Amino acid sequence: MNHRTTRRRRLLTGGALALTAGLVLAGCGDSDKSGDGASAKKPDLSVGGAYIPVPAMDDMAGGFFTVTNKGAADKLVSASSPLAGSVTLHATVGSTMKERKSFTVPADGTLDFSRGGNHIMLEKLKHKPKQGDKVEVTLRFEKSKPITVSMPVKPATYNPADSANSTEHDPSNAKTHSTTDKHSSTDKHSSH
Repeated sequence: MNHRTTRRRRLLTGGALALTAGLVLAGCGDSDKSGDGASAKKPDLSVGGAYIPVPAMDDMAGGFFTVTNKGAADKLVSASSPLAGSVTLHATVGSTMKERKSFTVPADGTLDFSRGGNHIMLEKLKHKPKQGDKVEVTLRFEKSKPITVSMPVKPATYNPADSANSTEHDPSNAKTHSTTDKHSSTDKHSSH
């Protein structure tokens, strides 16, 4: 082997090693920064704590719930109910209610719809629900399958924070609905 060939091989070998090291480092840089792989996950949503206070008006009612996400971020984009002509998404900013087109459901987090904050408005009600009734509401998401929740109608002054300190347990509020639940074809809550 002559001196030129040896030098050329060393350059090619060195270049190949540098390229390989660069690719390995680039691959490390593409990994999820949090270390938990959340960026590669799909959204894993469930809905709990749903309720509707007895409405003060005959034609509209507010609804509250919490969306829990154990996966990647998603968006709540709409809602509907057989009881209402329309269901809209609202945020409360200061003391003003503002309609919103969507709400982000954060990765590995929660989206709360609670008194004084985010909520849904069921409008053009077909009839005024009474305490003890259950109202079906279907929540639609950007990436996940819809979730249909049976929302119990609670007293007008109901506040889940107050009932959490109570010794009384309300089993109607204990069931959560998930995008990964398996429902039988006879389950009236299923619309997946």
